[in-house]
Amino acid sequence: MTEEEKMLAGKLYDANYNQNLLEKRIIAKELCKKYNELHVRDFIGKKEVMEKLLQKGLKQFTIEPNFFCDYGFNISFGENFYSNHNLVILDANKVEFGDNVFIGPNCGFYTSGHPIDFKERNKGLEYAKPIKVGNNVWIGGNVCVMPGVTIGSNVVIGAGSVVTKNIPDNCIAFGNPCKVERFI
Repeated sequence: MTEEEKMLAGKLYDANYNQNLLEKRIIAKELCKKYNELHVRDFIGKKEVMEKLLQKGLKQFTIEPNFFCDYGFNISFGENFYSNHNLVILDANKVEFGDNVFIGPNCGFYTSGHPIDFKERNKGLEYAKPIKVGNNVWIGGNVCVMPGVTIGSNVVIGAGSVVTKNIPDNCIAFGNPCKVERFI
């Protein structure tokens, strides 16, 4: 199994010294830099760079700069996606957003994690678990979504939340750790 196959399978893998993964991250960082430096009115340029980064076509989306990711090709956006400034997606595994997802400023979606055992961690090993966000979701500012989390559809996540566990459909959830406060 290659390091990339291990990464996508959620197994421990070496991201630091694998030339293939390193080169893919460098390309993604270059494209993020290009995207972040585009003129605010260059909508065509933004779409072109983002489609190259994600390696797929996009319809209606807005991502305010700055935007950062690890690979790009593991990210998928549904229709009518909006993110305010400073979105970070560590996409060592799949990160899927449904339709009508709105994200506040300074949010992070982190598929990557590191072993608790310091000997494994010090070897540079890590793992990655997918993240999925349903349709009609509003995520407030300064929210962190951790590896392996699924957020259902018709959900509001309150500002400052740290989402460590799955959130069901049709609810308002917030806090650290993020918990369902009431159903809609």
